[in-house]
Amino acid sequence: MSGGLVVHPTGNANVRAVLNGFSSHGLLGEFHTTVGCVPGNIFSRLSGFPVMSMLKRRGYSSEISSALKTHPWRELGRIFAQKAHLNGLVEHERGIFSVDKIYHNIDECSRKTLLNKDFSFIYGYEDGIESTFAEAKKMRIPCFYDLPIGYWRAMREYLSPEMKKNPDWNPTLGGFDDSDAKLRRKDNELAMADVIYVASSFTKKTLELYPDKLVPIEVVPYGFPDVNRNRKYSSANGRKIRALYVGGLSQRKGLSYMFDALEGLERHVELTVVGLGNIDGTPVLKSKLQKCNYIPSLSHENVLSLMAQSDVLLFPSLFEGFGLVVTEAMSQGTPVITTERTCGPDIIENESDGWLVKAADSDSIRERIEDIISHPEILAQVGKSAMNTAAGRPWKVYSEAMAKSVEKHLKEWNLE
Repeated sequence: MSGGLVVHPTGNANVRAVLNGFSSHGLLGEFHTTVGCVPGNIFSRLSGFPVMSMLKRRGYSSEISSALKTHPWRELGRIFAQKAHLNGLVEHERGIFSVDKIYHNIDECSRKTLLNKDFSFIYGYEDGIESTFAEAKKMRIPCFYDLPIGYWRAMREYLSPEMKKNPDWNPTLGGFDDSDAKLRRKDNELAMADVIYVASSFTKKTLELYPDKLVPIEVVPYGFPDVNRNRKYSSANGRKIRALYVGGLSQRKGLSYMFDALEGLERHVELTVVGLGNIDGTPVLKSKLQKCNYIPSLSHENVLSLMAQSDVLLFPSLFEGFGLVVTEAMSQGTPVITTERTCGPDIIENESDGWLVKAADSDSIRERIEDIISHPEILAQVGKSAMNTAAGRPWKVYSEAMAKSVEKHLKEWNLE
């Protein structure tokens, strides 16, 4: 038996960490994705050209080279269609190069692989593993499911009130246009899982709205990037507090509450916003961005650098599976103000290495900011504590935790 089959169309930091953990424990059979860069392969060489530099984000360690299986054509088509502004080709669920079509394609490729190879388990992610799980069930292969964001029924319950409460921000709210077929797919994947992994207690809580009984749900928080021990703190006395927001420009992230909290504090706080969204279609968002430092996009390296130059990260999300920007900022010694609907309660000790505020409450955010304005010396104190927290949980801790958990379940099932 060739170890486990891991499936994810695009890959990200947490997927890489899972792969590294599985590989080091001898659990990794194959990893199926669309595009993956490992030293020396064609995608790695292509990423050296400026027009294809975005492929560098799909980099994986050389240790998984032999396990990497790519299915690139639809994903490459999506990238070029977006660059050429051929919006019909990437239309939600319908376009031939839409994200959903890419997820379904990688799922089908993985399902067919099961017919010809032996695997000890399947590890898959939301929206991209239904067919593979269904085939695995016929073959009695264990299925591990990773849910990176809150459950869809909970998302609608949490965010539907926003549509009436802050209607001007409705054009930024996604997730309400998913077809019934897509929602059934999500539920089917959950129903077939033997173990469900989530990265935050909040995500686990959202699954309480699943209409049927679920298998065990394990909370394993993601890791932190390398800590920036070169961080220097300058006194904030006599200057504006440098506040930063990084993320999608959506009301799901609580943007209206952040802007409302800062209203009237312009003499004391300088806000920088980094992210993309439906700006032209949302006049209120466009107006707010004109009053702050707005940067559409930055490389990951430059985001970390900007975090290290900021005093505080604002992340007032209303519905978040985790929120990697929280751990990124903390690794740079930048304290975070975030809500109970993110990874915050799992990794932040309130008022020690960051601040937790009530979601959908601009007054709660404002109180924290006013406290910082009155006592700017706490920024360095809390920032250094945030770095210490980050140093205690690097990505390898997450890698090890995931590998050991899967090993434990496989051994338990083999003994039955």
